[in-house]
Amino acid sequence: MNVKDVTTEIAHLEEWLGGYGKDPEGGVTRLLYTKEWVEGQKALENLMQEDGLTTRYDEIGNLFGRFEGTTYKDETILTGSHVDTVKNGGKLDGAFGILAGILAIRLLKAKHGQPLRNLEVVSFAEEEGSRFPYAFWGSKNFVGIAKKEDVVDITDFNDVPFVEAMREAGFNFRDESKAFRNDLKGFVEIHIEQGNVLEKEGKDIGVVHSIVGQRRFTIEVKGVANHAGTTPMGYRKDALFAASQMINNVISRAKEYGDPLVATVGKIEVKPNTVNVVPGEALFTLDVRHTEKEMLVKFTEELTAIIKRVAAESGVEISIDMWMDEDPIPMNKQIVETIEKQAKENGFNYKMMHSGAGHDSQIIAPVVPTAMIFVPSREGISHNPLEYTSPEQLAVGVQALTSSLYALAYTE
Repeated sequence: MNVKDVTTEIAHLEEWLGGYGKDPEGGVTRLLYTKEWVEGQKALENLMQEDGLTTRYDEIGNLFGRFEGTTYKDETILTGSHVDTVKNGGKLDGAFGILAGILAIRLLKAKHGQPLRNLEVVSFAEEEGSRFPYAFWGSKNFVGIAKKEDVVDITDFNDVPFVEAMREAGFNFRDESKAFRNDLKGFVEIHIEQGNVLEKEGKDIGVVHSIVGQRRFTIEVKGVANHAGTTPMGYRKDALFAASQMINNVISRAKEYGDPLVATVGKIEVKPNTVNVVPGEALFTLDVRHTEKEMLVKFTEELTAIIKRVAAESGVEISIDMWMDEDPIPMNKQIVETIEKQAKENGFNYKMMHSGAGHDSQIIAPVVPTAMIFVPSREGISHNPLEYTSPEQLAVGVQALTSSLYALAYTE
């Protein structure tokens, strides 16, 4: 299969899988344990079987396709990503990693026959957290850290219980007495970037060396609601003005830090939120990310101090709730070097970079040597029907994955 054929095939597979959960609004909605999700997994299972892979599901619905090795039968190289989408999402997020893995194994099988080590492609059940308030259900179960008690009482937006949906789809909780697999020697996940760095810099692929850590906050500011006409400026305890000062100071400080730190205020609520009343309450969120834990901690300590200082100056009360604290995750140095070596040898125009978004790889990396490959995203758009990467760019990604899997599974 030449480059043109790979380009045609990956474009075809993208459209084909995108038909499972095709949304009337133009995107794809394939949420965990829904009819569309079940149909998508079954379709992928059939595709794997047509390619001669041995397929199986684990207890919760992760799908695996296996190509047996000849020599090191107790060693496995894994690739893949997640099959679920956000509501009315794009065709590539997660899906591309699965399809690229299937296609890469097909190419390797045709050209080189059986590998020395087993090759497996996985379609993880869920990553997005779009139906139920729980993310990474697939990969967290895979590595054995998902807890039954975290989901047993949760429901979706239609009040369907998680457990009911899971069992209706034909799956159940994993056997927690089983030990984690000891055959996995590496995991490579290929994914669209979901940002615009590669596009802006004209790169074919990104070799991901780390995934950012994240801290998320909800800040509540309480002042005093009062008449807009009869309360002099000097006597006010304006919660919104105080919140705006906090936001301005925090974002300005983040800009001073520079890349790779990012800080985002994505939500603001005001009460009573009417034209002629001084706001008595304000709420805003903060999402802070960095590739180094030390810098993440340092900045969040600074932002906390900023918020407290502004609150004192404004005479308002505050509540700061840090409800997410995820450490940065480095990728495996040896596998990163393997991918970079293949990029050089094959003449790919690549960039060493970090991931600013979360991925299944961050769950797997602490227990299995892991690395990622990115392909460009047009205008950085993702989680949206307009999500797009050209077939030619996808094909380069497939080539990069194929050569990397060859180095990991076919060589001594």
